[in-house]
Amino acid sequence: MQPDLKSLLAGDRRALARAITLVESTRPGDRVRADALIAQILPKTGQAEAGQAGAPRSIRVGISGAPGVGKSTFIEALGLHAIAEGRRVAVLAVDPSSRRGGGSILGDKTRMAELAKHERAFIRPSPSGGTLGGVARRTAEAVLLCEAAGFDAVLVETVGVGQSETAVADMTDLFLLLIAPGAGDELQGIKRGVVELADIVAVNKADGANLDQATKTAADYANALRLLRAPTPWWTPRVLACSGLTGAGIAEVWRAVAAFREAGEKRDGIRKRRAQQAKARLWTEVADGLMAALKADRRAAALIPKLEARLDSGALGPGAAARELLAAFEKKRPA
Repeated sequence: MQPDLKSLLAGDRRALARAITLVESTRPGDRVRADALIAQILPKTGQAEAGQAGAPRSIRVGISGAPGVGKSTFIEALGLHAIAEGRRVAVLAVDPSSRRGGGSILGDKTRMAELAKHERAFIRPSPSGGTLGGVARRTAEAVLLCEAAGFDAVLVETVGVGQSETAVADMTDLFLLLIAPGAGDELQGIKRGVVELADIVAVNKADGANLDQATKTAADYANALRLLRAPTPWWTPRVLACSGLTGAGIAEVWRAVAAFREAGEKRDGIRKRRAQQAKARLWTEVADGLMAALKADRRAAALIPKLEARLDSGALGPGAAARELLAAFEKKRPA
């Protein structure tokens, strides 16, 4: 069923949920309908008005951290604070997929119960589908739909530290890395690439007996970030200690997000970043489309097992096999 555009633009959360379901669908017919819907809502997204220069109206925040760091508690606290500041908040939580059913393992909203029931909030858990690329691509479209529905703060939560961080950083304005107290002691063991992506590092669980350790961890990360190249040329990464449980430091984190947006507005940085991200997604779509067409081609499909057998026997190298496969595919293409 095609989502009602008028209801979507009016901020109806059911219409928004149906729209996201449509863009996440892998059915060819749904893909055509989804593309048409995205084209209709683009002028109403967080971008500056179509055809005009200017700052985006929304802020897109990617949030990640290792399992157990308290992402859900932190996101709920941050979301409720943003709502108190006058924002409408959407949370897109990419959860691991069940190998058996394909659904989202952590897909209920009970992890953010208070935020979920707020009328100015929208939470959408989506299964990762076992692969990063497809979900990341559709999550970018889900962000646009949330903005069209009037949600001007979109928080994208990833599964955890790993490959997904690069994807979420490539579809959001700001990347926030959540760290647990004590992680500073193991700083050398953390992938440098993940830390280099961070515009804000928040040390969570800075409460009770963890407070001193959280303060030390924040200091360790602040020192480490001085040695790394900032991911955003017009912004110096910040390290903050906070507690999603008690709310301590959450206001400071949100002020840092607001300061990032303000700095990006002055330098036209966020708009430019989004334009670069859109171009990158274009080529991702092209590559995936070509791969799908290649696999669907009968001539190529018949040749693949033969090429793989020759690879197994050592009679052919991967480069030569790829060129042979592409040559077979190109023969059927119109001149």
